[in-house]
Amino acid sequence: MLLIGGVNYYTGQYLDIKKIAALGHAKSCIVGIDLAHGAGNVSPELHDSGVDFAAWCTYKYLNSGPGSLAGLFVHERHAKNRNLPRFAGWWNHNKETRFNMRQPFDVMPGAEGWQLSNPPILSMAAIKASLDMFDLVGMKALRKKSEKLTGYFEFLIQQIDTDRIKIITPSNPKERGCQLSIQVKDADKSLHQKLMDKNVITDWREPDVIRCAPVPMYNSFKDVYEMVAILKTLL
Repeated sequence: MLLIGGVNYYTGQYLDIKKIAALGHAKSCIVGIDLAHGAGNVSPELHDSGVDFAAWCTYKYLNSGPGSLAGLFVHERHAKNRNLPRFAGWWNHNKETRFNMRQPFDVMPGAEGWQLSNPPILSMAAIKASLDMFDLVGMKALRKKSEKLTGYFEFLIQQIDTDRIKIITPSNPKERGCQLSIQVKDADKSLHQKLMDKNVITDWREPDVIRCAPVPMYNSFKDVYEMVAILKTLL
């Protein structure tokens, strides 16, 4: 099996998962994609990419909060294969006979056949509210704004007159989501804390990287401008 992150958590690079699927299948691999940093951030076109499966959390860009449930994609070519190894749980049993414990295990087709137990209803309320907004706005519009936001962000960072910082995320908008990872020479986590103290929410990754994600659903160009202005003063 070949299992890889679709969007790299550290650099923010969005990989060509269709090409990865083709390379994996050429070596007779099952290809799986971890989309923890991709769901709600990029449009992976999972069916057309040819990957065998993908999984993701919903607490990042899908706004459901930590501890919420995950999502799963299984390609339709595997949908009716009951012989695939799996963790069998009562929630992937046929709904018609699920509560009749005397019936033999009868796995459901599709991604439902990999569920283990019933979902957390209160967590799902948050996901439903978020997904309703995604449906209203649409990923096409979000991606369009995202590319402009990161482009503006990248431009402003490059205008800072210092040799201490470098963006390690690909410059090509098609090779990234809304995250830019900024490497800061001779910095430590105190820089991240100073940003947080000024209400700039970023993320620190050792040894010297600040992950920044202007999310198109709720961040503005003004947010980006103010963040860079604060970073500039701190540097």
